[in-house]
Amino acid sequence: MYTAARARLGLVAALWVVAAVGWVWTARQMRGMDAGPWTSLGSLGWFLGVWTVMMAAMMFPSVAPTVALYARMTKRRSPLRPWLFSAGYLLTWTVAGLIAYTVGVTATRILGDALAWHNAGRALAGTTLIVAAIYEVTPLKDVCLGKCRSPLGVLLGSWREGNAGAVRMGARNGAWCVGCCWALMASLFALGVMSVPWMALVAGIIAVEKTVPWHRKVVTYATSAVLLVLGILVLVAPDMLPALVIPSGDRMPMS
Repeated sequence: MYTAARARLGLVAALWVVAAVGWVWTARQMRGMDAGPWTSLGSLGWFLGVWTVMMAAMMFPSVAPTVALYARMTKRRSPLRPWLFSAGYLLTWTVAGLIAYTVGVTATRILGDALAWHNAGRALAGTTLIVAAIYEVTPLKDVCLGKCRSPLGVLLGSWREGNAGAVRMGARNGAWCVGCCWALMASLFALGVMSVPWMALVAGIIAVEKTVPWHRKVVTYATSAVLLVLGILVLVAPDMLPALVIPSGDRMPMS
C-alpha cells in the first residue's frame, strides 16, 4: 500500500490538499459554534454540508494510501476513477452523518431537557467515551481495522469495473471505515462535534490507527486507554479537560 502511495504522490498530495482546504473551511464554519458535548446540530442541510467537508478533512489523509493503491490497479483504465472511488467513500460517511443526525434530533425531541448537561448529558457523554474505549478492543473493531490497514484483499474481493464500480468500491471501503471508526466519531459528539481541537484529536487517532506500521493491537489498546481516561475525566472532573466546553444550558443557534 505504501509503495503504491509513493508511486502516486500527485494523487496523494491532491487528497491532502483537499483535506487541508476542508480543515480551513470547517474551522471557519465552526468558529463560535462549540457548545461542548451534545452541541446542537442545527438544520439538516447545514449539518450535512459541514459534516461532509469535515469527513473529507479528517479521513482523506488516512485513506490516501488506499486510494493510491486503487489508482495503481486502474492506471490503464481511467484517471477519473480514483476520484470516483474517493467520492463513494465520502458518500458512505455522509450517510453515516445522516443517521447520526436523525438519532440525535429524535433523541432530543423525545427526551428534551433530560439530555442536558446538568441532567443526564454529562453521564451520557462519559459513558459514550467508555463504550468507545471498550469497542476499540472488540473482535469487530479488529476485523474492520485490518481491512482498512490492508485493503488489497478487500479491493480484489469486491472488484467492480467502470465508473459506477469505482463509486461502489469506494462506498464499500467507506463502510469498513465506518465500522472501524464509528465509536471514535461518537466520542467526538460526546466531546463537542463543533470543536476543532477534539476533531483534530479524533482525526489524529484515526490516522495513527490506519497508517502507522505498528501492530494494530498495540494501537487499539493505546486508543482504548486514551478514550477510557477521557470518559472517566468527563464523569468525575470535566474541568480538568482544557479543550472541553462545559455546556451552559443554552442551545447554540445554527443556520
